[in-house]
Amino acid sequence: MKIVILTGLSGSGKSTALAALEDAGFFCVDNLPVALLPKFLELTVQTGSEAARFAFVMDLREKGFLDRYKEVFANLGQKGTALEILFLEASEDVLLQRYQETRRQHPLARGGDVLAGIRLEKERLADVRAIARRVIDTSRTNPHELKKIVRNHLEHLAFSPRMQVSVLSFGFKYGLPRNADLVMDVRFLANPFFVPELSPLSGLDEPVRAFVMERGDTAVFLGKFLDLLDYLLPRYEAEGKAYLTIAVGCTGGRHRSVAVAGAVHQHVLAVYGNAILSHRDLAP
Repeated sequence: MKIVILTGLSGSGKSTALAALEDAGFFCVDNLPVALLPKFLELTVQTGSEAARFAFVMDLREKGFLDRYKEVFANLGQKGTALEILFLEASEDVLLQRYQETRRQHPLARGGDVLAGIRLEKERLADVRAIARRVIDTSRTNPHELKKIVRNHLEHLAFSPRMQVSVLSFGFKYGLPRNADLVMDVRFLANPFFVPELSPLSGLDEPVRAFVMERGDTAVFLGKFLDLLDYLLPRYEAEGKAYLTIAVGCTGGRHRSVAVAGAVHQHVLAVYGNAILSHRDLAP
């Protein structure tokens, strides 16, 4: 098992960090009582769960956290369970600004004194901070940057930050796909629909695929489009994007878009190593 404990100051970005782990396939639990952690892991093994990576947010929202965490973490360590503890913090000025913007109540603020609550929390969590493998200051990071920091730090845990790429064919006559991030219109290509023997077929059939793919215009277009994807995909991934849908559309979504989407999928799968293919409007 690979287990990450996210802890730190309220308002420092623990929820954002947890979201980065969830996007990458970690089983995530927010505000799990620390005393329940050993039982949770025990039940996971007993039930034969396929989950192997877990992330838990634990902090002073649980009143018993400070009293129990040392004992629980030490016992798990003795049993061979390694915990990766990340402590998130930010400057007092930044935390004050965040609480003013969100109008949330600080868990330790008494009488509405947020600054006093922040300072009290820092004092109480000092020992937790001292045992953390890494302390991340989020004072000058936006959510995208924080996700990238967390992902990069956990690479040694065989953490896979691979963005999920989907290639989708569709027909413009049925509307744009709502989940599309990139849309490519291939209606400029010669249309097999107007060839009598090809019209009943689809882009999955070799005669249609050959009609579309063996033309000079298609070869030039694909060269340029695939070069663009090779440039864009790693940059979308570096930005922290978890999912990317590339939609390829023609008029009806049965011939040109299906053939081209298949070629795009093969290229992305070969170069990027992670892609799925679907055809929204292939059925007659």
